[in-house]
Amino acid sequence: MSPRFAAPSETARPIHVTSPETLKQTLDGLPETARSWVDSQNFSAGPGEILALPGPDGRVVAALAGLGAESARPRHRFALARAASALPGGDWRFDGDLDPDAATEASLGWLLEGYRFDRYKSQEAPKARLVAPEGIDAARVEAMAEGEYLTRDLINTPASDMGPDELEVAARALAERFGAEIEVTTGDALLDANFPLIHTVGRAAPRAPRLIDLRWGDSGPTLTLVGKGVCFDTGGLNLKPGASMGLMKKDMGGAANVLGLAHMLMATGSEIRLRVLIPAVENAVSGNAFRPGDILTSRKGLTVEINNTDAEGRLVLADALALADETPSDLVLSMATLTGAARVAVGPDLAPFYATEDRDAQTLSGAAVHVADPVWRMPFHEPYEAMIEPGIADLDNAPSGGMAGSITAALFLRRFVTETPRYMHFDIYGWCPTPAPGRSKGGALQGARALFQAMPELLAK
Repeated sequence: MSPRFAAPSETARPIHVTSPETLKQTLDGLPETARSWVDSQNFSAGPGEILALPGPDGRVVAALAGLGAESARPRHRFALARAASALPGGDWRFDGDLDPDAATEASLGWLLEGYRFDRYKSQEAPKARLVAPEGIDAARVEAMAEGEYLTRDLINTPASDMGPDELEVAARALAERFGAEIEVTTGDALLDANFPLIHTVGRAAPRAPRLIDLRWGDSGPTLTLVGKGVCFDTGGLNLKPGASMGLMKKDMGGAANVLGLAHMLMATGSEIRLRVLIPAVENAVSGNAFRPGDILTSRKGLTVEINNTDAEGRLVLADALALADETPSDLVLSMATLTGAARVAVGPDLAPFYATEDRDAQTLSGAAVHVADPVWRMPFHEPYEAMIEPGIADLDNAPSGGMAGSITAALFLRRFVTETPRYMHFDIYGWCPTPAPGRSKGGALQGARALFQAMPELLAK
C-alpha cells in the first residue's frame, strides 16, 4: 500500500470547500438544481461534513466539504480527510479558498485516510483519488504519508511477527531502499561490543536482543535518532497484569517512529548525515531474566540499581544514547513509548517532548502547527535529579513514590548524553485509541512529522 496523489486530470471532479461563514457564497456559484439538493439535505458545512452533488443525470459530478466554523476548527484536525472515504471512486480536486498550510493539511489527511492495516485481513481502501492542489509540495506530502504508513504498519504488527529480528528486517529494507549502510550487533556479541544493558534486558527472550545502527548521507549537519525497540514488554519479573499487557506490541513505537522519520528525511533527499540507532529487544521472563535489586553497569560506566524490571526501556536507550554521544552530533533525538505518566499528563493525542535548548523547543512547537502534529514541551526539572539517585548506585531505574514519572525518566536518559549539547526526547503513546479522520485506530506516528517540518531550521543552528 503506497499513498500517492492522482495525476493531474481535467476530468477530476471538484470538492467545494466551504464553511458556515462562506456557504451562501459557495451555493451562489452552483446550479439551481444543486442548490435545491443541498437545501433538501440540510448541509450546514460542519467540520468534516461531506455531501455529494448529483448532475442532471443523477451521477455525482461534484461535492461539498465543510470546514466548520472558524472558532471550532482547532478541535477538528484533518476534517476534510473524511472526503476520501465518503466520496465515490474517481479523481477529485479541492476547489475553494485553502491557504498553502490548509491545502497541505487537507492533502496529507486525504492520504492518511487511505491507510489500512491489511496484513491479516483484507480491507478495502477508499477508491476516491485526490489530485494534489496547486502550490503544495506533493512529493513532500507523499513522503510524510509513506513514512507514517511504515510507522503504523510496524506498530500494528503483533509481536509474533514483529520481534527484534523482524524489526531488523524492516530497518534493512529501509536501508536498501535508500542506499544506507547498516550494521547489527546481536546476542552475546552485545557484551563484547560493550552494550551490557541492551543484552541484560533482552537475554531472557528466545529471540536475541540486538542493536541496529543505520547510517545515511555524507554531507551536511549530523542528526542521530534513537528509538526504543522493545518488541514486547511483559514487564519481566515485575510481570505486568494482563490488562496492562494488551497493547505491549506497541512498545517498539519509538523505533517505528524514528524509522518513519528517517524515511521522510531520506525520501526527500535531505542534506544531512543521519544515524539511526535502535536497541531491539523483548522483555521476557525466564531463569536468566534480570532481577529487581540488581545493579548493572552501563556502556557509559554509570551504575543502575534495578528497582523495577518493567522500567526497561530507559535501560536499552541508555546504552544506545551512550554510543551516540561518543560521536557528538549536531542534534541527538530519542523517541520512546516510555512512561504511562506521559499519557496521563497529556492524553493519547499530544506528543510530549523534552529539549535542552529553548530555541529548539520553540522551533518544533511552531513547526508542529503546520503539519497537524501536536506536541507539548515538558521540563527537564533539575530539582528532581535527586529522585533518580538511589544512594548505592549512580542511578535508579524506577524511583519510588510514583510522581513525575515522565520527567524522571527523561532526566535518567539525559545522564547518557553529556558530550552532545543539544538533546531532545519524546515520550510518546504511539497509539490512536479512537478512530478519527486521517487517523485510524491503532499504531500512530507522533511528533515525527513535526520534527521533519522543523528539521531544516533545527539543523541550521
